This record gives sequence, structure tokens and C-alpha cells, in this order.
Amino acid sequence: MTAEDRAKKIKVLIFDVDGVLTDGQIFVIPGSDGKGIECKGFAAHDGLGISLGRMGGLRIGIITKRNSQTVAIRARDLKLEFVYQGQAHKMEAAKDILMKTGYSLDQMAYVGDDIIDLPVMRQCGLAIATANARQQVKDMAHYVTSHAGGQGAGRDAIDFILSAQGLLERVIEQYLDAENPAAGVADVGVGNM
Repeated sequence: MTAEDRAKKIKVLIFDVDGVLTDGQIFVIPGSDGKGIECKGFAAHDGLGISLGRMGGLRIGIITKRNSQTVAIRARDLKLEFVYQGQAHKMEAAKDILMKTGYSLDQMAYVGDDIIDLPVMRQCGLAIATANARQQVKDMAHYVTSHAGGQGAGRDAIDFILSAQGLLERVIEQYLDAENPAAGVADVGVGNM
């Protein structure tokens, strides 16, 4: 089965965070209390892509091993439906998402970049690796993004799925339609300001 055929079935799209929605760098700024403040950079293209994906009917979320307030803020800003942090064994979270949605593994796509993502990628319907992924992850993937994590890989994944489903151009036009109230609702938040 081709990657496009697999993408046609996708209803749920799950991302790893570090190295997928970010470039993998983690900046720790020392606080006056002796604790660190974690900072990460996210790509605006991915954020807009998540809006397009949601408008196209995809249910979108993240599963990440780290616990991060930065990720929680970005997830809220992007209006992600599923947010699982602190997940050392990501397949458990994936199964929970499927139980909540009623979808099956072949209707789930997962985007990863490192070996911790392999258990989900080995079982989901569409395994996507970022351009910067470890070789073991690329070898497991049905599709490899053109862009690296934190540089538009998430958008690549969404565009690929929506295109395979014949929805990408329609969703883009809906998003651009100033009179379409769905576009405003689907759009991302305001950066926790």
C-alpha cells in the first residue's frame, strides 16, 4: 500500500514535539530561584497547518516524553485536542486517543524523529518521519517530510494527508475566505498574551 493510500484513511494526526514541532533544541534560562525556565521555538507554518488540518476534519494532538510548560502553552495556543506529556511509552497514549475517538490504528498518523517514536510508528496507519529524523525512524516511515522539525515538517505532514484526501486546495480556499466563520475558529490563538 502506498503512503498516499494510507493517508486517505487518516482521521487522527499525532505529533511528537522535540525535533518534530521544534528543531530539537531545548534552551534553559536560569531563573532567580535557581530553577530553569525552558524555552523552545515553534514554526508558524506548522501552526497554520494545524488550523488547516482541523478545518479538513483531522483530530490533532501531541505525545511527548518531556513535561514542559512551554509545550502546554503552545498546545493551548494551537487548540490541540490531545495533549499527552511525560509519556515514556507513547503507545499507551496512542491507545487512549483511539479509545476516546473510536478510530482504529490504521486511521492514525504519527510524526516522529527519534527511536522513542518507533513503537507508535510501527503500528499506526501512516508513519511519518521528519527530514532530520534518525535513520532508524526514516527506515520505518511511510513518508519523510521535505522540511526538518521546527522548520515546517508538521505542515508537510498535514499538506500530504489533506492532499491525498483531496481536501488541501478546498481547505486553503475556506481558510482564505474572509466571510467563512470556520476560518477564524480554526485559527491559532494569541501566544498566551
